[in-house]
Amino acid sequence: MDVNQAKQEHLLALKVMRLTKPTLFTNLPVTCEDRDLPGDLFAQLMREDPSTIKGAETLMLGEMLTLPQNFGNIFLGETFSSYISVHNDSNQVVKDILVKADLQTSSQRLNLSASNSAVAELKPECCIDDVIHHEVKEIGTHILVCAVSYTSQFGEKLYFRKFFKFQVLKPLDVKTKFYNAETDEVFLEAQIQNITTSPMFMEKVSLEPSMMYNVTELNSVASGDEGESTFGKMSYLQPMDTRQYLYCLKPKPEYAEKAGVIKGVTVIGKLDIVWKTNLGERGRLQTSQLQRMAPGYGDIRLSLEVIPDTVNLEEPFDIVCKITNCSERTMDLVMEMCNMRSIHWCGISGRQLGKLTPSASLSLPLTVFSSEQGLQSISGLRLTDTFLKRTYEYDDIAQVCVVCPFMSNEC
Repeated sequence: MDVNQAKQEHLLALKVMRLTKPTLFTNLPVTCEDRDLPGDLFAQLMREDPSTIKGAETLMLGEMLTLPQNFGNIFLGETFSSYISVHNDSNQVVKDILVKADLQTSSQRLNLSASNSAVAELKPECCIDDVIHHEVKEIGTHILVCAVSYTSQFGEKLYFRKFFKFQVLKPLDVKTKFYNAETDEVFLEAQIQNITTSPMFMEKVSLEPSMMYNVTELNSVASGDEGESTFGKMSYLQPMDTRQYLYCLKPKPEYAEKAGVIKGVTVIGKLDIVWKTNLGERGRLQTSQLQRMAPGYGDIRLSLEVIPDTVNLEEPFDIVCKITNCSERTMDLVMEMCNMRSIHWCGISGRQLGKLTPSASLSLPLTVFSSEQGLQSISGLRLTDTFLKRTYEYDDIAQVCVVCPFMSNEC
């Protein structure tokens, strides 16, 4: 990883080391059955091994810490920390020492030096130490460039550099799916997969909605007064495991009635993911703005605001329809109610609803009954715009469970 320039004798020596936390020691247990020749010998040796956990000697995880033996992996979203030391190996005083550390990526070059001022002098066997930190925000090749310039006691100006190259890997694979409900609600399913080689503790997975939406997390179940996570108390994600998170977004009240505005909104928000690995090393990722396909409501949107879950066979029940003008022109609407095979409308068909301006909506109470049992679809409504002589038909608006009051109340 260390690539030096042409060989040259310098008065100063530069050392660069990555700072990482130690790992837990792992041992490979050797066991056998009591009837085998070694008998209890292996078990006795494991019990006497100071690196094993007392009472759990057969587990590979020990209770001792191991210092890092190599550079290790760096993942996107983690903090890269490095220790830089410049030591005076000569027997003379060195002056005007300037240490500069830059991190070069495929798109930019960042200055990570804590101080840009030169040190006046450095005596023999003394050193200059610095610790740099950087939150990694790009995937791919990174090069840490450490440059040292100084002046000898004879006035000679000297300079040398060292390059440290490392790769930044992707820790998580995030996939999203959007579901547009019949109302203005939007459901987001986020699939998060751990593609590293070590388990992760998922500290937080949240959705930061755009300015037009409020978000509700659907990743917990009611348990007493508090909600319990669907993933349990210990939210660990093992290597190559995938977890699904669900969110519901609803338009804010000031935008809910603006059908044309909500219809064109494609930016939903972004995911904020925070995790910890090994001995508490923290990582954080934020996705870019998530975008959905805008739902196609057409010129007129018809939805049901009120409908019972279960109704009796051949008994009229009330529903409330909401009609919204999603176009940019005023409409003069007439509603027709067409009886279907099992759904029958009560009232006068061909009712004049009047004019409806752009983005405006109206609520319309209706009465209907079903002549068949089971799960029935509310269908048979027709709207006509008398200005353009254009007709819109609506089938499968909603479903209702029809039961016989003299039989079992099950669909």
